[in-house]
Amino acid sequence: MSSLLQNVWHLRKVADSSAKPCDICYKPTSGVLITPDQKDHFYICPGHLKDRGFCTPIVNEAEAAEKKKKEELEREIETIKKEYEDKMKKKKKEKDAKKKEKKNEDTKGKDKSSNNKEEDDNDDTEDLAEKEKNNKVNNSSKYQQYRAGR
Repeated sequence: MSSLLQNVWHLRKVADSSAKPCDICYKPTSGVLITPDQKDHFYICPGHLKDRGFCTPIVNEAEAAEKKKKEELEREIETIKKEYEDKMKKKKKEKDAKKKEKKNEDTKGKDKSSNNKEEDDNDDTEDLAEKEKNNKVNNSSKYQQYRAGR
């Protein structure tokens, strides 16, 4: 006895050079509906696939939820990256402004060597804090998940 034909079909795409006419409207198409056991197939154009009376897709809810979660995660990572870059630009501008002020003070002939050492020490601690933040962002679990998904 032969098994009954299931009413489950998978959409496959073939090369444009292998396109054949749609079995319904005879327009050339590269879409093929095929059974899971690959015993039966027919060519179908995209217009008929969109027709609600012709066929409906089987949606895997777990995959859809995972895809949505991944998209949300990517959006969140992008916003965090953007905020971080803006913050870094702001810090750089402030640092450049301080250097400019320092140059202006030096050109006026003021001798503040002790103050310059303190400012250099502050700059070094700021650089260390900045490196630590970069490491935290790169090692965060969400960022690792994002990188693993690419």
